[in-house]
Amino acid sequence: MSEKENVTIAFIGGSGLYEIDGIENVSQKEIDTPFGKPSDKITIGSVDGVKCAFLPRHGKGHVLLPSEINQRANMYALKSLGVEQIVAFTACGSLKEKIKPKDFVMPDQIYDRTKNRPNTFFGNGIAAHVGMANPFCNEIRDIVHQSVYELGIEHHFGGTYVCIEGPQFSTKAESEVNRHQGFSVVGMTAVPEAKLAREAEMCYANVSLVTDFDVWKDGEEVTNDAVVATMAANISNAKRTVRDLVVKLSKRECKCSCRDALKTAIMTAPEKLLISPKYKDLALFLDKYYNK
Repeated sequence: MSEKENVTIAFIGGSGLYEIDGIENVSQKEIDTPFGKPSDKITIGSVDGVKCAFLPRHGKGHVLLPSEINQRANMYALKSLGVEQIVAFTACGSLKEKIKPKDFVMPDQIYDRTKNRPNTFFGNGIAAHVGMANPFCNEIRDIVHQSVYELGIEHHFGGTYVCIEGPQFSTKAESEVNRHQGFSVVGMTAVPEAKLAREAEMCYANVSLVTDFDVWKDGEEVTNDAVVATMAANISNAKRTVRDLVVKLSKRECKCSCRDALKTAIMTAPEKLLISPKYKDLALFLDKYYNK
């Protein structure tokens, strides 16, 4: 496990977003976790005098499929550095006419259609059930909304991100069902990332970068070519957003409940929990409550 670096702000890059512009005093941190290795080395540096971390979700060069991403290692590694706030960028497809390619979406809900992903740090002797009614930190969402608005980026505040397993794009039938259920965007990576961030008591918000209309719109079905065609504009705006967010996040006064998500979530009796072999893997999260 890594020693804390006093880095409280982190950004996770999705497809095409592999670095932060303007970052200085850069170092690369390779971290081992009880859950394996993260997607890549974590970049630590300063933007406008504020220390922050950056993790490319798919690895540099985009070498990991969505289902291959070790999300538990990613979240654990960031927590081990001292991270308290995460803004995660994801590429996605639009499920609504009004949400167009190159728009940003700041969803407030997630619907999980994944099938094969470890989605909790717990189990094997320690049981916990965190609340996920509001899966994103609304305080961070408000700050992201302010930045995107001030930067003049076309955006939509609110909506539901439906997360599919992938790596294949949806069928037309699947896309139509997702539209019928009122979902806003479809992607492949926000789950279990958001769930694990909550278990690790880190404030987390998603920024969905729209690249296409999924496959529901005749004549504009998603392809890799379509995604790449809009990627450059999305990534440019994402980098502008990161630069604007750093100082705002550094001044944020946390009043949300994200950082106490485990306070009433642990179900295992203390006398069982403290002798569990699993405890050492979760001490990063649990010592706050059980090792005072």
